[in-house]
Amino acid sequence: MRAESSAIDGESIAVGPSASTDPGAGTSTSTSTSTSTDSRAASTGRESHRGGLVLAGLGVFAFSLTFPATAWGLESFGPWSLVALRTLLGAVVAGGALLLGRVAPPDRRHWAGLAVVAAGGVIGFPLLTTLALQTSTTSHAAVVVGLLPLTTAVFSSLRTGARPSRAFWIAALAGAAVVIAFTVQQSGGELSGADLYLFAALLICAAGYTEGGRLARVVPGWQVAAWSLLLCLPLAAAGTALALPAESVRLTAHGVIGLVWVAVGSAFLGLYVWYRGMAEIGVPRASQLQLAQPLLTLVWSFLLLDETVPAAAPVAAIAVLVCIAATQRTGRERRTR
Repeated sequence: MRAESSAIDGESIAVGPSASTDPGAGTSTSTSTSTSTDSRAASTGRESHRGGLVLAGLGVFAFSLTFPATAWGLESFGPWSLVALRTLLGAVVAGGALLLGRVAPPDRRHWAGLAVVAAGGVIGFPLLTTLALQTSTTSHAAVVVGLLPLTTAVFSSLRTGARPSRAFWIAALAGAAVVIAFTVQQSGGELSGADLYLFAALLICAAGYTEGGRLARVVPGWQVAAWSLLLCLPLAAAGTALALPAESVRLTAHGVIGLVWVAVGSAFLGLYVWYRGMAEIGVPRASQLQLAQPLLTLVWSFLLLDETVPAAAPVAAIAVLVCIAATQRTGRERRTR
C-alpha cells in the first residue's frame, strides 16, 4: 500500500511543468521511490522477525522455570493454597493489564472457549502438576510434560477435523512410547500416583491449548490468556479463603519467589510474550523453540534445586524432541502438497 502511494506521488510529479522536458522522469522517480519503500519494508520485516524470536524465546524461558518455581513454592505453601494464590495473583495482574489497555470484553460466543482454556491451562494443569511435584522430581515431570506439544497437536487434529499423515501418527505414538517407558522405568516398573497426575495434566492442558489456539485466530493471544485468568478470579478467591486456613504456611524466600514467578512470570507474562512472539514469527517456528523447554527445565532442576538428574532423563527428553520435530515435519510436508 505504501509502495502504491509512492508510485502515485511519482506520477503526479511527472505531469508538472518540470516533467514536460523529460517524459521518463515520472517513471524514474516512481521506480526509485518504490524500491526505497520495498527496502524499508523488508528491513522492518526482518526487525519484526528478530523481535518475534526474542519474545517467543522469552516465553519458553519463562515456561521452563515453572516446575522449579512450583517446587520452591511448595516449601512455603500447600498445593491447594499455592494454586489458588497463583491463580488469584495472576488474575489480578491480567485484570490490571486489560484495564490499562481499555480492552473491551470478548463476544459472548467466545466465553465457552475461554472457559475451556481456563479449565485446562489456568486451573487444571497447574493443580495436577503441583500435586505431582509433591512426590515427583521436576526433572521427571519435565520429561513427561515434554510430550505436551505432541499431545496438543493430536487434540488439534481431532478438534479441527484435520487428517494427519501416517508418519505423523507413527511419530506421535513413538513419542508417547518413549515417555511411558521412561516413567515406568523411573517408577520401578509401575506408574506412580504422580505419573497419573502428570498424564492427566497433559490431556487437560492440551485441550486448553487447542481451544486457546482456535480463539487466538479471532482474539489477540495475550487477551485470551488474560480473560481466561480473569474468568477464574471468583474461584481463585474462594479457593484461597478455604485453602490457606486448612494448609500450613511457612514463608521462606524460595517459597515467595516461587509463588510470584508462577503467578506473574508463568501464568501471565510468559503467555503474553509467547503469544506476541507467535504472532510475529508464526506457530511452526515458535513451536520449534518450545522443543528446548524440557531440556531447559532439566538444567534448572540441577542448578536451582540441586536435583540429581538421572541419565535417562536427557536421553528421553531428546528422543521426545526428535518425535515432535518429526510430527512438525510431516505436517509441513502435507500442507505444501
